[in-house]
Amino acid sequence: MKPSERRKARRLAVQAIYSWQLSQNNVADVEHEFLTEQKTDGVDIAYFRELLAGVASKTDQIDALIKPHLDRDFDDVSPVEKAIVRLAAYELTFRKDVPFKVAINEGIELAKAFGADDSHKFVNGLLDKLVK
Repeated sequence: MKPSERRKARRLAVQAIYSWQLSQNNVADVEHEFLTEQKTDGVDIAYFRELLAGVASKTDQIDALIKPHLDRDFDDVSPVEKAIVRLAAYELTFRKDVPFKVAINEGIELAKAFGADDSHKFVNGLLDKLVK
């Protein structure tokens, strides 16, 4: 498996997590929608599925890890940033095979791709605190 396949899985997963957060639809329905309607060439589908299902099933645990490190109320964090930090926190906590530097860097890159102008700074600072 190439690193780019995982990167593509993360990109698709963060979009699916964002959609799931907003729609509150069943995570299996969101997964099906993304796998049938999005371009999945070169995506590590198994990893995409794990990330989406893992974040959805462990949201309370993940949020409990994130909240103490925030400088604002959790409800004030944008849905895009929530999706990104939840995904990265999942990898940091539950995927010990993913080096923490990779999880942080991928989170930063996702924030640059999908977040507001300075989202990557927020994501970087938060994930650095989570690692410690």
